Amino acid sequence: MTTTFTVPDMTCGHCEKSVRSALDQALPGAAVTIDLAGKRVTVAGDAGRAEAAIRDAGYTPEPAPGV
Repeated sequence: MTTTFTVPDMTCGHCEKSVRSALDQALPGAAVTIDLAGKRVTVAGDAGRAEAAIRDAGYTPEPAPGV
């Protein structure tokens, strides 16, 4: 199962790397796709763990509308 989040405060390449690193630690081996321009993160695996990891990295994930 994949979940897509909108992360409005993910604004640069450093933010993208921080989010990816947090997700890699929380969900090792999970497929992660990041659309920096669209401020979207799609991750396979436990949505709750993914959301917590993004929050712990200092960002505010929200369920992506219409996905």
